[in-house]
Amino acid sequence: MYYSSGNYEAFARPKKPADVDNKHAYIIGTGLAALSAACYLVRDGQMPGENIHILEKDPVPGGACDGLDIPGLGYVMRGGREMDNHFEVMWDLFRSIPSIETEGVSVLDEYYWLNKEDPNYSLCRATKNLGKDAGLKGKFGLSDKASMEIMKLFFTPDEDLYDKPITDFFDDEVLNSNFWLYWRTMFAFENWHSALEMKLYIKRYIHHIGGLPDFSALRFTRYNQYESMILPMVKYLESHGVEFRYNTKVENVEFAIGGGAGPKREHTGVGQDTIQKIQATSGFFKRNPASTPTKKLAVRIDVDHEGDKSSIDLTENDLVFITNGGCVENSTMGSQNSPAAWNPDLKPGGGWDMWKRIADQDPSFGHPEKFCSDPNATKWMSATVTTLDGEIPPYIQKICKRDPFSGKVVTGGIVTVQDSNWLMSWTLNRQQQFRDQPKDQLCVWVYGLFPDKPGNYVKKPMTECTGEEICEEWLYHMGVPTDKIEALAKHHANTVPVMMPYITAFFMPRAAGDRPDVVPDGAVNFAFLGQFAETPRDTIFTTEYSMRTGMEAVYTLLGVDRGVPEVWGSVYDVRNLLNATVKLRDGAPVTDMKLNFIEKAVVKKVLKKLDGTDIATLLREYRVI
Repeated sequence: MYYSSGNYEAFARPKKPADVDNKHAYIIGTGLAALSAACYLVRDGQMPGENIHILEKDPVPGGACDGLDIPGLGYVMRGGREMDNHFEVMWDLFRSIPSIETEGVSVLDEYYWLNKEDPNYSLCRATKNLGKDAGLKGKFGLSDKASMEIMKLFFTPDEDLYDKPITDFFDDEVLNSNFWLYWRTMFAFENWHSALEMKLYIKRYIHHIGGLPDFSALRFTRYNQYESMILPMVKYLESHGVEFRYNTKVENVEFAIGGGAGPKREHTGVGQDTIQKIQATSGFFKRNPASTPTKKLAVRIDVDHEGDKSSIDLTENDLVFITNGGCVENSTMGSQNSPAAWNPDLKPGGGWDMWKRIADQDPSFGHPEKFCSDPNATKWMSATVTTLDGEIPPYIQKICKRDPFSGKVVTGGIVTVQDSNWLMSWTLNRQQQFRDQPKDQLCVWVYGLFPDKPGNYVKKPMTECTGEEICEEWLYHMGVPTDKIEALAKHHANTVPVMMPYITAFFMPRAAGDRPDVVPDGAVNFAFLGQFAETPRDTIFTTEYSMRTGMEAVYTLLGVDRGVPEVWGSVYDVRNLLNATVKLRDGAPVTDMKLNFIEKAVVKKVLKKLDGTDIATLLREYRVI
């Protein structure tokens, strides 16, 4: 596998990989990463669809990219997805996925046309004092000291950031600024999260710094993420004969490491003959420690289909794609009249317990405990509020300054309640958010970064609130008169709360090796996918990251002879660096910084030397001087 940029390879079709017709693929999970891997197996790997088997523990596909109308409960969206015009892998794939709405066009086509005709931007990024505009005026409000703290983090080597929290680098100069309000609520960063991830995010989105206050940098789908992204991919795969096995939980993948038979476990009874046969015939286990990594072969998948336990024996021609971990594992849903269950002592399930069993077999398979050991540090709550009539929408329109029923951009991203004890944010994407949703209803997504704190109106933690009570808190912060709040929340809306104990697990402080490489050194027939797999070219908690791991996994294991699109290189573009530097200072030139006598003299001398050069012209163009 190799990376490429430009359009020379962007539209090329690779040759069919050797012997692909004789290979099978087993994909664990149906999130974006898993579905992307399946799509790349079909499109570029040219593997017969009937040779691809997708194993999903839930009854529906999508993973964290959900959006459902649950009978007896209501509309539910656990999260939302924001896209960027430089999600290179995402657009590479979606140009080939047919739209499920319009014949003859791709998902990329409809997405591109939509965002061209209806560009995204926010008219109210934050409120305070019961629905009044917070008056941030798009300013970051960073002092010179705060700017230097951000700059220092930006230039700190990655290895010096391992296992360190953000607060090791930022103090109140940054943490009390508008910049941090914009940043933490948009990306869901907490003060104790990884300084390394913070740095990687700044580098990855340096070209969007100026668009943070009004979200003009973002793109959104027409409907919820399940209907707009997941369903077209599933339909594409089904049309090629790919097999989906739902209600099928993978409990473990067993490996033969370096010629051994793999770890002995009580449940290891099936597949030993296969392991021995592979060891006897395969040259993969002839190790040369001085020059080659230890070879690792997936030899068995243990599954539980609705209580019926079985195993799938694997050979070198069986490729395994593993979605390890999961940000929505152990999620619980409440209802209009009941809170979402929260048990911090509950052991991590789903993709976490599977990953732990896998990680026990070799150090290169990562360290899941770094991410899932402290749900108090990785949780927050969301809720989907569905307005049932015309009573609540006028309060929404007053804040977002747009007709929420227009079918076009509404809030243009989250509206953060600056003085909310929960640090509540809420958003309405284009309505209706569900194709079958009644035209007189709206779906609002609400989330709170501090769910353990008592609310301002509802005097108890968000974790203990019913859907109705969460709606009351939201209505209060929108400025609804207090004598109307309870009736509106009870009779004119339906609210479904969701607790997600591991929703920001990938932001926990970490070091190299804590996440397994997409294809670990020595791997013969397997790869890791998703937010807890390591690819050095991107940042987690994005659709692009998930899809990139799927593409890299397929291209590596099949030897697809076509470049994987390089991550957009804005951090290496001096124009983006200069623009971000000035934007962070709210447009003030760097020469306005408070400098001592010696520093001023040095700057003056340097600028004099540059005068009359293209460098000086560039610095003036971007208002650096």
